[in-house]
Amino acid sequence: MHPFRQAVENGDLAAAEALFADDVVFTSPIAFTPYPGKAITAAFLRGAARVFEDFQYVREIVSVDGRDHALVFTAKVKNRVVHGCDFLRLNEDGLIDELTVMVRPLSAAVALSEAMGAQFDQIQREALGG
Repeated sequence: MHPFRQAVENGDLAAAEALFADDVVFTSPIAFTPYPGKAITAAFLRGAARVFEDFQYVREIVSVDGRDHALVFTAKVKNRVVHGCDFLRLNEDGLIDELTVMVRPLSAAVALSEAMGAQFDQIQREALGG
């Protein structure tokens, strides 16, 4: 089990954040443009933790070289069941330098977009240290 999965499952977001490289790039299932940097990636992770209910990883797929991980999850957002996957890419130091999230179905993605949109101001403040 990857330490990121373990940290998220334990609700230890500080431990999950410690696994991000400083130059990590977060790619949202909702936004077109990726977000570079540890602070914004960690803020999005905290935002997701606030909006997801009953979050659980159900499968982990690892590449042969161990640098790519697919963490399949289920959760609820506004009573919509979300099926998704966190794709992690590890750098040479074993830190996460890419986090890409994908979700389905469309109705759940829309619910997630609305819920995260309501969090966006707080996410921005957190990313700036506020």
